[in-house]
Amino acid sequence: MSLKSRLGLDSDPVFLIDGTSFLYRAFYAFPDLKRSDGFPTNALFIVLRLLLRLHREEHPQYAGFFLDGPGPTFRHELFTPYKAQRPKTPEPLVQQIKPLIHGVGLFGLTTQVSAGVEADDLIASLCDRFKAERPVVIVGSDKDLLQCLDDNVVLWDPGVKNEKLVTKDVFYQEQAMAPGQWPDFQALTGDSTDNIPGIPGVGPKTAKSLMQRFPSLEALRDNVGMLSPREQKKVEPSLEDIFTYRELTRLRTDLHPDARLEEYRCRQWDQPLLQAFLRQYEFRSLEREMATLAMAEKKPIPVGPLRQGELLSPQSRKSPQEKSPKAKKTENHEPVDANISAGPAGHEGRPTREHIVERMTVLPDFAGKRVGVAVTAEGWLLGVEGREWLWPGMSEEETQELVDALRSASMVAAHSWKTLLAEHAYWTMVSMDRRFDVSLAAYLLQPEERDYSPPALVRRYGHQLTDLVSAEEPASALLTLHLAESLHDSVAQAGFAKLIATLEMPLIPVLVDMEQAGVLLDQHALGAFLDEVQEGLERLSQSIFQRAGTSFNLRSSQQLAEVLFERLGLKTGRKTPGGGRSTSVDVLERLAPEHPIVPEILEYRKLEKLRSTYLEPLPRLADKTGRVHTTFNQLTTATGRLSSSNPNLQNIPIRGEQGRRMRACFTAPPGHQLISADYSQIELRVLAHLSKDAHLRDLFARGVDVHTGTAALLFAKDPEQVTAEERRKAKTINFGLLYGMGPQKLGRELGINQQQAKDFMALYFNRLQKVRDFYEEVMTKAKDQGAVFTLAGRRRTLPDINSRNDNLAQIARRMAINTVVQGSAADIIKMAMIQVHGDEMLRAANARMVLQVHDELLLEVPEAEGQRVGERVAELMASVVQLDVPLVVDWGRGPNWATGHA
Repeated sequence: MSLKSRLGLDSDPVFLIDGTSFLYRAFYAFPDLKRSDGFPTNALFIVLRLLLRLHREEHPQYAGFFLDGPGPTFRHELFTPYKAQRPKTPEPLVQQIKPLIHGVGLFGLTTQVSAGVEADDLIASLCDRFKAERPVVIVGSDKDLLQCLDDNVVLWDPGVKNEKLVTKDVFYQEQAMAPGQWPDFQALTGDSTDNIPGIPGVGPKTAKSLMQRFPSLEALRDNVGMLSPREQKKVEPSLEDIFTYRELTRLRTDLHPDARLEEYRCRQWDQPLLQAFLRQYEFRSLEREMATLAMAEKKPIPVGPLRQGELLSPQSRKSPQEKSPKAKKTENHEPVDANISAGPAGHEGRPTREHIVERMTVLPDFAGKRVGVAVTAEGWLLGVEGREWLWPGMSEEETQELVDALRSASMVAAHSWKTLLAEHAYWTMVSMDRRFDVSLAAYLLQPEERDYSPPALVRRYGHQLTDLVSAEEPASALLTLHLAESLHDSVAQAGFAKLIATLEMPLIPVLVDMEQAGVLLDQHALGAFLDEVQEGLERLSQSIFQRAGTSFNLRSSQQLAEVLFERLGLKTGRKTPGGGRSTSVDVLERLAPEHPIVPEILEYRKLEKLRSTYLEPLPRLADKTGRVHTTFNQLTTATGRLSSSNPNLQNIPIRGEQGRRMRACFTAPPGHQLISADYSQIELRVLAHLSKDAHLRDLFARGVDVHTGTAALLFAKDPEQVTAEERRKAKTINFGLLYGMGPQKLGRELGINQQQAKDFMALYFNRLQKVRDFYEEVMTKAKDQGAVFTLAGRRRTLPDINSRNDNLAQIARRMAINTVVQGSAADIIKMAMIQVHGDEMLRAANARMVLQVHDELLLEVPEAEGQRVGERVAELMASVVQLDVPLVVDWGRGPNWATGHA
């Protein structure tokens, strides 16, 4: 029975065949199959037999056959080790590819060979294109294709002994997740066949547990504080990398925007040609079966025009006859190759728009015009009034001339104004109200997304574009302009015009200046600290070996487990996903009282992380002057907080002696000081302001320690009677509820059972009723509007807030509170950064910001100006916004970050 009948389909499905997977499987399954002259035919025979079966059982009306092309893909550019461990394609397999393409064409199927992408990407793109029109059957076995499953899409593997048919429902039953979550899941577990690392120690079982609580990597990232300490230690070091891993596993769906179903209509065989081909490769059994089928069908088998071996790239699908003529030379302009970045080719009978770039020799009048700008190695690309021009050269004089001409434009749009400003300071001469940042606008509209590249934005907003522009061009000013014009209206309609004009756009030059300034490393202090850490590691390792009675690899969990649980006889009930005995931090912390070796192992791990994460890598990242330059990311968090990368300086340890020593390695140059200014408990102050809770507002107004005051309220004591343990409990719940902590985690943090934690939360809300009312109000509005907003008007959509899946709904509720409070605090620190950066007094004092870490600003200032600058920075930060409670700023100064830290 055909799949159409078995699945009860109303129309003939489109069969999209992953030729590469079957080709490799066949090659290794029958290695000895050769023609009489020794030519290898094993893969060719098996794949053609599969196609013959497909014809016999399914009678496909539409089908495509897809193969990986030679050379690297965009994934290799994204992640160099991608598939790096794989051996070179065997020559006997390579020899069979051309005959296979020819044979598939004779079987009446269209073959497409990828270039710059993989065959799976072509399949996913066509699946996305056609699934709304008719059912799609993906014929393949690659697990990456599971993400394509949908109500009208199935994955069928007829090449195994017992065929495997996976539908969306079957996938959900087997994996307990939606197909769209599959790339996130694969990013967590990794894929050894593609050399994708994943998170060390996270297997399928742990990954599924995480996905059930956090349905996306974004949700996991934004709620990492909700993980258990053991999970945090696993996940946090890989939080940035897993988004790259997801891009390696997530298939593209944008490669066939104009594909037509008729392109994949199966053609009838030409029996004589096909018979001759099968004889050529000595496939007598296939020849007999083909003849039997032809007789059974009892109809002539004419051949249609063959379209075999069509080469498909993500940049262009143009045939030679579709190439455009050279651009004509015009006054003041020299032609550049008209095919430098051609748009997607049209199909027969459909006009195409050619993308012509011309070289400028004289700048025109841009007054009142909207202009898109992009940077290339040859110069500046300018998109204006439907045409694209190249202003060659990027010297200071040429850039200044261009910027001067653009100052009269009504809009100067760039994909990233941060990139323009980093390229040349002259771009600051374009007034702020005329700048438009495409990626920033897209981020504000959809902060849950991670990819704001031109191709991603065309996939997202392509239906709004007014002209046909290729999303695959490395730099297209005309595409930038079209996106800007579309997003400009969307930003205005969403009510974000003020947010982008007064906060996010003015922040960009602040970030650029901070990145270019960098922060100075004290190489001597780093070296001395590293020596001490290495001595500590050596001392600890010798003591650990002595207590264990043997030496072993301390970095090997398996060897450590053998020592702890076999040689020393310690007991543990915790197992790893692979069935081994766990030596995670939380397991070791519970075992610490049982044997003196365990605290030493925990200390060893702390020192080892310090060495490998900071002390050894940081000096290698410094420039010739000894300064290290981080990148501040404005588009990465849904709450609006900035992040830092390459290196991540926002995760520098801050607590304890090790934190102090680490901060001491960041220093001021001779004759200068570092000033640290830090908001005191800003998130709780925001909560007090938004909730209007009288108790919280009173504590902050009187300058009473908020955790002591909360503990006094909870335990009905005078503040001076509150114990350290009671203050700790109050602090845990004060911050825990802001980050969506539930009773289970609160119980773990406080060392009480879940029911006691529930009772404690009920007591908290009973005593702080306005906080409870505020939480409920946020939830009600989130359910009604599907989104929440910060003080500055930043929006975060919560599509799962009304989900029938209670787990997804709970996560959305936690995100709602966290976003409103933490996002508002992020707005405030950004406002402060803009004020500090633009202050005339600070500029006159030669003070400059070099680092921002959450609620803290770090400035470098001449030593003689330290006191005056510190007072001014604290004043600016405290007055940047008026809340119902005072904003308090703690600040300090000194020769390094540790002594300057408030």
